[in-house]
Amino acid sequence: MKEEEINRCQIQEWYPKFESVSIKTQIHELPESFIQYLLDDSGPFLLPLSISNDDALPKRVNKPEEEEDFVASEGSGDEAEEPSPPPSFPELEMRIKESIEFLGGAAFPKLNWSAPKDSAWISSTGNLKCTNFSEISLLLKSSDSLVHDLSHAYDLCSDKTATRPLSFYLALRKWYPSLQPHMEFRCFVCNRNLVGISQREVTNFYPVLLEKDNLKMTIRGFFVEKVMENFESESYTFDVYVTRDGRVKLLDFNPWGGFTLPLLFTWEELEDKLKDGDHELEFRIVENSCGIRPGLKTAVPYDYLDTSPGSGWDQFLRNANEESRRQPKSAEAGA
Repeated sequence: MKEEEINRCQIQEWYPKFESVSIKTQIHELPESFIQYLLDDSGPFLLPLSISNDDALPKRVNKPEEEEDFVASEGSGDEAEEPSPPPSFPELEMRIKESIEFLGGAAFPKLNWSAPKDSAWISSTGNLKCTNFSEISLLLKSSDSLVHDLSHAYDLCSDKTATRPLSFYLALRKWYPSLQPHMEFRCFVCNRNLVGISQREVTNFYPVLLEKDNLKMTIRGFFVEKVMENFESESYTFDVYVTRDGRVKLLDFNPWGGFTLPLLFTWEELEDKLKDGDHELEFRIVENSCGIRPGLKTAVPYDYLDTSPGSGWDQFLRNANEESRRQPKSAEAGA
């Protein structure tokens, strides 16, 4: 994996070229002071001081481990230390406010590569819907997964020369409340061949997908017409959403291998297809409840679980697959 392959997958790099077939997005370069605010975990959890009256979130979030000390110091006669003033980013806040209004009043945020999916639980809605700067800051500041973008994006690059990109960007994407998670798919391109498509939401079984015979051809057609000649990497993945009327919307690009999850495939399977000269496109979905993969139900997104050989989740998945194979035999024996 090369740095240039990672860089092509940054949303500020690919979105301008694919804007017409993607979700409406506003992109802002972030000041370095805001990046340092996101990285700083040395003090209390402070939200930025807002210049708007629309933000109703508290400006300080006390960590549970600080509560006892706080109560003790409150009753003591010692002079308490002056609390640190909350950070403030008025120019960034104004630009974000304008973008949210342009996008219809709500957006979901992501940085160069990743969205703060792991911190959705902390929001009042339980998802990534944001209507103001404070909500965005809360999600970004609370996310552990964004540390990958901020500090580890190039860790697996064979030609690594930097620990982070020169600039970070905040992408605000239009919020669509009616999107169906089972209509999102990850597509795998190896040597410019589309070799696999996987259901993106692997934590649920959706019977409706069993009847979607045309999805494979719809997504293949989109790849050939819109993506194949317009994305420079030889091997990569891209995520799409298929609307009710059959239109395909491009959601994201990710590098081949590395931190990208193969979902219902394994990287070995995908690479062996090409080695064996098998260019047949394989489309995989969760076909029954036994095929469900661990994910948000474990409070950890599937993309950040350790499923490497020998890990706990690797053994769990092996056991689940074995149980899935046994079930039809048990049913036949009892028939």
